[in-house]
Amino acid sequence: MTRPIRVEINHSALRHNYLHSRQQAAGRAALAVIKADAYGHGALGCALALADIADGFALLNIEDAIALRKAGIQQPITLLEGPFDRTEVEAMAEYRIAGAIHSSHQIAWLQEGSLPQPVEVWLKINSGMNRLGFRPEQASHVMQQLHALPQVKLSTIMTHFSTADDDRGVATQWQRFAPVATASGLAISAANSAAVFRHPHTHGAIVRPGITLYGCSPFADCHGAALGLQTTMTLSADIIAIQQLQAGEGVGYGIQFQADRPMRIGIVACGYADGYPRIAANGTPVMVAGQRSGTVGRVSMDMLVVDLTHIPAATIGSRVELWGPNIAIEAVAAAAGTIGYELMCAIAPRVPRLSS
Repeated sequence: MTRPIRVEINHSALRHNYLHSRQQAAGRAALAVIKADAYGHGALGCALALADIADGFALLNIEDAIALRKAGIQQPITLLEGPFDRTEVEAMAEYRIAGAIHSSHQIAWLQEGSLPQPVEVWLKINSGMNRLGFRPEQASHVMQQLHALPQVKLSTIMTHFSTADDDRGVATQWQRFAPVATASGLAISAANSAAVFRHPHTHGAIVRPGITLYGCSPFADCHGAALGLQTTMTLSADIIAIQQLQAGEGVGYGIQFQADRPMRIGIVACGYADGYPRIAANGTPVMVAGQRSGTVGRVSMDMLVVDLTHIPAATIGSRVELWGPNIAIEAVAAAAGTIGYELMCAIAPRVPRLSS
């Protein structure tokens, strides 16, 4: 018998979230960001689910981009970190895949040899995040280099915001980027999920919604539902054993929880090897038999424990929602001192995935 744990992916919710995110951008083109296997949701399945409505897709690896093309995806595809070697430049040209150009070594690859057809590139500007990109004062020279290459089509200028999701906002980075972007005459792409929802002056021609496609808020002060988003991922597992505790008895490794009263607890077939965070605190919310409860004790490799004292209907085989429509992934992430992005991406391959 298959171990009773599963991840359910709701593609109808994904479509809703894409259209809702694009609506926030007032009709701008929206690249659906499906990097990291679509934040753990399955890149190919998500791309196919969005194929008739998406303006394009953004991801990381050339192999994933080629897989989309071979599956029949015709929309624009952009590699957010561009090519990683000269061979990838050739593949980009062959499969009509655009890519960010953020450093001089990538320009050197573009200058080498010949290509079967021009390759589309996006110029990445480092406006203050200090990961990838040319500094604003370098932009004019780099654009001259790229425009001089007959096998290169420079279409877009882009940047990425580091604090669009908090009170610091985007003002400093936008002040550095906007003059260069406007002077370039290129299409502008700057807005991530947070900027799509809260910084409309940065929308430019192309926005790049990521986390909001998957029903999760980019902001610490609200959950996805407050932004009009729907849950796309549900992690659930079944109760496989029930124990009775007496006052003073402990639970799990390290006895991180001791009962202060008689308790009934359920052992759930999910642990940190499945992607549930080991450091989730006692009381991390769950839903059992239609009632909210919480975890007790330390999460182990293959199991975790939930409080069933107030849920007499719960029994062996009862399903426990660990996050989903009733238990916001943001709440679980907060209890573990992390963010919803990490939880989505951390789901292990051994967990069966079901799509609807």
